[in-house]
Amino acid sequence: MLRLPLLFAAVLALTACTTAPLSTQPAVAGAPCAACPPCPGAEAVKPPEKPLQAAAWADLPGWGGEDLAASFDVFKLSCAALGKQPTWRATCAEARSLAATGPADLRAWFESRFRPWQVVNPDGSRSGLITGYYEPVLKGSRTRSQPYLYPAFGPPDDLVDVELGDIYPELKHMRLRGRLEGHRLVPYWSRADWTRQEGERSPQALLWLDDALDFFFMQIQGSGQVQLDDGSRIRLGYADQNGYPYRSIGKWLIDQGEIKAEQASMQGIKNWAKAHPSRVQELMNANPSLVFFRELPVEGAGPPGAMGLALTPERSIAADPRNVPLGAPVWLATTWPNEERPLQRLMLAQDTGGAIHGAVRADFYWGSGAEAGALAGKMRQQGQMWVLMPQDYAPK
Repeated sequence: MLRLPLLFAAVLALTACTTAPLSTQPAVAGAPCAACPPCPGAEAVKPPEKPLQAAAWADLPGWGGEDLAASFDVFKLSCAALGKQPTWRATCAEARSLAATGPADLRAWFESRFRPWQVVNPDGSRSGLITGYYEPVLKGSRTRSQPYLYPAFGPPDDLVDVELGDIYPELKHMRLRGRLEGHRLVPYWSRADWTRQEGERSPQALLWLDDALDFFFMQIQGSGQVQLDDGSRIRLGYADQNGYPYRSIGKWLIDQGEIKAEQASMQGIKNWAKAHPSRVQELMNANPSLVFFRELPVEGAGPPGAMGLALTPERSIAADPRNVPLGAPVWLATTWPNEERPLQRLMLAQDTGGAIHGAVRADFYWGSGAEAGALAGKMRQQGQMWVLMPQDYAPK
């Protein structure tokens, strides 16, 4: 148990969260929100001492049949950040200079430069939950007018962020969020409290959107594109959040007896909302977590992930960086959403998120728009993961 001054210990129980920005969040409505990092009170769930165990290439299902060219291109993009690290410097330099090669030669290059490590859960099991996320596309305007009535905000001036690792090294990657009342740091406003203040805060809105529930789901994803009424398009990226842990509105509806468990998908919740328009705000308030955004240009194949690099549809995943090194190639063996058909692919761990907590746990980035959203919303599969690290790597 960490020993902290009583003030910090008390506030930590309410508002401390991980610093992972994240854009990643499961599209399944009943899953936790990735942009809402987990509070450190959940210390009972600790990562294993060594979540990576040595494996052989023959252990990777489907490895011999995968065309690695697309993944290799994404790996080279990751090297923009990885190449600055001693562990990756030589491998990234060689990857950048590697001439075009066929599938067999590329596979041989990976096998000669990397070693696979299987990701293992604390209880020794080797399977875990694989969800999906995507980038929604909403409609909006720079000015408030029908039907653009729902504001998106950047981080407010009264939100106080404290990087706890700057004070206590053992709390690296932990952040305290709150607001000041006199000389006291208190929890920040919940979603319900903030909604009551939106009228007076409206001059600070980044822009206005046409659907409150769609915007709520964008917050769950952590980022999205907005098609503006003047024909231009922008991206909203995760900037901060109010410090509250995510509460599933799907579970809230189930607990209220409003829907059955099998209906707790994004579409199922939207269907309930259409039938109960007067209760939509009540539904959203069941999740006290609130996300604030920053405006970004629409560049690259996807929104920026935790590495600051654009995510690549169907090649990027979010993983827990305590178990999977950020930027590393990961062999993912799972199945397609709601199917038994194998989905075995070399992915890049380019993102993180508060809901992506644990060893064998990943969020599969499907891309932008409705089709990607449909796949992400259905994905809740079991899978296994192998991290590919340079030959001289040894887990700590």
